[in-house]
Amino acid sequence: MHGIMLAAAGYSIIACADAAVKWVLPQVGVAGVLLWRGIVGAMVVAILFRGRVWPKNRRVVFGRSILHAAVAIIWYVAWMRGVGLADSYAVAALAPIMMTLLAIPMLGETVGWRRAMSCAIGFCGTLVMLQPGGSLWRWEALMLIVAVVGMAISRVLTRVLARTDTAAAAAFWLMAAHIPLGLLALPFFEVPVSLLPTSWGSGVALLLFGCANAMAHILFARAYGLAPVAALAPLEYTVLPFGAVLGYFLFSEIPAWTTWLGASIVVGAGIYNLHRERIRARERRAAQA
Repeated sequence: MHGIMLAAAGYSIIACADAAVKWVLPQVGVAGVLLWRGIVGAMVVAILFRGRVWPKNRRVVFGRSILHAAVAIIWYVAWMRGVGLADSYAVAALAPIMMTLLAIPMLGETVGWRRAMSCAIGFCGTLVMLQPGGSLWRWEALMLIVAVVGMAISRVLTRVLARTDTAAAAAFWLMAAHIPLGLLALPFFEVPVSLLPTSWGSGVALLLFGCANAMAHILFARAYGLAPVAALAPLEYTVLPFGAVLGYFLFSEIPAWTTWLGASIVVGAGIYNLHRERIRARERRAAQA
C-alpha cells in the first residue's frame, strides 16, 4: 500500500510537469527542455541526497537512464507537433499491458491465458484509437507507441534496480542522462526562441518541470522497491484524467470520442490484469499456508 501511494503521488506530479513542458516547448524546443530537465532535476536529487548517488548496478542504471531520455525526445517531438496531452496519455495507457508482457522475460513472471487474452483486447483498443480518420490517425501516434514500449522497459528496469540501488541513484542518473542527449540533440532540433527563459512565466515553468520530474522519479524508484510491477502498472492510467483536465484548461484540447473509447478498452484490459494478479497472489499465499 505504501508503494501504491508513492507511485500515485508520482503520477500526479508528472502530469503537472508534462503540462509545464508542453507549455514552454515552443520557446526552448526539444533539446532545450532535455537540458533543463537534466540540469535542474539532477541538481535537485544531488542536493536532497547530499551527493550519495553513485550506483551499484551501473550497467542497468546507465542503460535505463539513456533509454528513458531517448523516450522523452519522442514525447517532446509529439507535443511540439501538436499532439494533445490527453491524446498522448491515451496511447500511454498501453504501458501497463506492455509491462505485464515484458515482466515475463525480464522478471521471470508468468502470464496465464486470461491475462494474455486481456492484453490482446487492450491492443484492439489501441486500434480503435488509431483508426483511419480519427484524431490520432497520424504518424506521431506510431512514434508514441514506440516510446511506450521504451517506457515500459524502463519501468520494469526500475523494479530490477530496486534490488541493488537506492532511489537517489536511480533518479539522479536518469535526470543526468538528459544532459548529454540534449547537447547531442541541439544540431537536430532548432531552438525556436531561446534556451534561456524570456519571461517569469517560462522560467517558473522550466524550474517546476525539472524539480517535479526529479521528485516524481524518486517516488517511482522507491515505489517499485516496495510493490510489484503488476500492482503499480494500473496507476499509469491515473494521468489520463489529469491530462484531459490540464489539456482542456491550458491548451483548449478536447480528445475525440474514438480516443476515449479506445482508451477505455485499454484501461479495462489493464484493470482486469490487476484483478487476475490479485487472484494469483491469493492462491500463492493459500498454497504456502
